[in-house]
Amino acid sequence: MPPEGYSSITEQVASKIRDQLARGRWEALMPGRERLAAELGVSGKTVDLAMGLLEKEGLLVPRGRGKRRGITAQRIAGQPPLRLAIIPYEKADIRLNYMVDLKHQLQEAGHTAEFAGKSLVEMRMEVARVQRLVADTEADAWVVASGSREVLQWFADHPQPVLAFGGRHTGIDIAAATPTKFPAYCQAIDHLVTLGHRRIVLLFRQQHRHPQPSRLAESLLRQMESHGIRVGKFNLPDWDDHPEGLLRALDALFHRTPPTALFLDEPHLFHAARYHLAYRGVLAPDDVSLICTDPDPNFGWCLPTVSHISWKSAPVVRSIVRWARNVSRGKDDRRKIRTRAEFVEGGTVGVAGPQS
Repeated sequence: MPPEGYSSITEQVASKIRDQLARGRWEALMPGRERLAAELGVSGKTVDLAMGLLEKEGLLVPRGRGKRRGITAQRIAGQPPLRLAIIPYEKADIRLNYMVDLKHQLQEAGHTAEFAGKSLVEMRMEVARVQRLVADTEADAWVVASGSREVLQWFADHPQPVLAFGGRHTGIDIAAATPTKFPAYCQAIDHLVTLGHRRIVLLFRQQHRHPQPSRLAESLLRQMESHGIRVGKFNLPDWDDHPEGLLRALDALFHRTPPTALFLDEPHLFHAARYHLAYRGVLAPDDVSLICTDPDPNFGWCLPTVSHISWKSAPVVRSIVRWARNVSRGKDDRRKIRTRAEFVEGGTVGVAGPQS
């Protein structure tokens, strides 16, 4: 028996499940014993004992041996809304305008929204580290930015609701909100080819490269091939996903036969690469054409203007807020919402030099 004033582990687990029932997290049927045990970090026997207490309270009803328990409790009006945890791709992303806007809009909708204690980069995109983060975080639902296929699949197998904000979610049964960039990328590649570019490099983040190229990366390589360009590791180089790794990758690319055009994944990589190349005397667009894969408010201050893939963040943020509202109402919302992106030609793209 626990000391006076303390709850037993069974009572603590029952309290946690009771709270989730009140929030309307599950509909009709409870998750299986093993899934709940893994989520709560307790034994299957403790889960059974806890749900037995909830059966006595009339919140759950048994449905026979080997079958999941039925739910009789309904979400109580006025119960606290969702506690949402947002996992950024890397720590610096929490300062991006659309990430700040997302957090504020979720809070304005009445939810508790906070950025998780670690980013995917800090956790090296390792499922075991993500699992520990989830176990240590009080959250009802998750928003995962730019997750790898392995990370998003783990969340899909996890009982808590999750939405992929970009990332490799194709073919995984989870909600997603993302700009559709492929047509804009193809337009940019076609434009580069008309300007004489043949050595086009995709300097993409880890989630597009490991453990194998993403569907987007493979499609873009095929787009280059359709123009008669022989593609290989040069066009999608591997590199260590941190600042020093980026600089080493640039130095290696420009050591012998440099690329004539670079796609740089995200604005901070674009700015870092442009600065480093200029330090080496490599300027855009005279020596190399540069295209950023995302918009950035700071581009308005750049001369020459920056070529980039543009997409509006407001519709994406609104779709995530709608998803959170549906989840808080007990709906199993797994829709994938996509918004349009476009190629904006700027002054960092020019005609390929004679060495191309």
